[in-house]
Amino acid sequence: MENERGLFEHYKFEVDKGQTLLRVDKFLCDKMNDYSRNKIQEAAERGQLFANGAAIKSNYKVKPGDIITIEFDTPKQEITIIPQDIPLNIVYEDDCLMVINKPAGMVVHPGCGNYSGTLVNAIAWHLRDDMQFEENDPRPGLVHRIDKDTSGLLVVAKNEAAKTALADQFFHKTSERTYIAVVWGRPKEAEGSISGYMGRSPKDRKIRAMVTEESGGKWSLTHYKVLEELGYVSVVECKLETGRTHQIRVHFKSIGHPLFNDETYGGNQILRGTTFSKYKQFVNNCFEICPRQALHAKTLGFTHPVTKEFMQFDSEIPADMFELMEKWREYIAQRED
Repeated sequence: MENERGLFEHYKFEVDKGQTLLRVDKFLCDKMNDYSRNKIQEAAERGQLFANGAAIKSNYKVKPGDIITIEFDTPKQEITIIPQDIPLNIVYEDDCLMVINKPAGMVVHPGCGNYSGTLVNAIAWHLRDDMQFEENDPRPGLVHRIDKDTSGLLVVAKNEAAKTALADQFFHKTSERTYIAVVWGRPKEAEGSISGYMGRSPKDRKIRAMVTEESGGKWSLTHYKVLEELGYVSVVECKLETGRTHQIRVHFKSIGHPLFNDETYGGNQILRGTTFSKYKQFVNNCFEICPRQALHAKTLGFTHPVTKEFMQFDSEIPADMFELMEKWREYIAQRED
């Protein structure tokens, strides 16, 4: 809606209570996927960036409780959610929620070049006759998400009350999530935790990295346990305390053990092993077997918004990751023979 300044609000953020003093351009960079820091600075120079209704410069330091808005002279183009008849693997469903096992390769939410064929498009079709479902919600039903090339379990709310209750559990970390990953090498400790502040990489804002709190990083914590050592790779179980974007992928890269075939974080290179051509061919075959980061959201637990029962769901390791692990088991067996 146009305001008295003749501008249209595109984004509005309330600064968290625990936020340290941080330049507004850095603060917004972590919030807005479709704007570079330069674009934010240009908006500030044009008088289109505001804190609590007053125009600010890009070096303004945000404070807890600030209302930050960025406005432009044209209305924001909203993404229209188009219902599409795409098969869903629904493992549980009732009147207020459903749990879906998402395949690798499926984007969760439309945007950035993926405006159709997403999980949300499929959900909109499945719930097209459900009067409770808010299809005009910009994130219909979603309370959490997993990466395009990560497989596994997601809970979807069918109404606003369920969405609020479930989102509260994810925010306060009372939900439970366990992932299975194949990583390069063997972590020094068979069981441990990886923690630190995460944010956009200062070298490439499309990816994440371990950064400082002062640069806008958010605290992240992953607990892990090595389940199986397979020569030059390991199968690990990960439990999330926080749910930052790319958290497991960035955490394991930070300790020198990127996820197997994770192109974004360097796991699509041969990082451990021999220089023999036969071994290189074996690893390349493994890359073809599992052509994505080897990461699966295996279990999910939460309290039902209505019954208050704690519900737990488990999913099988998908075929590509299972075959990948079998190949490495065969490799180890042959090497020991």
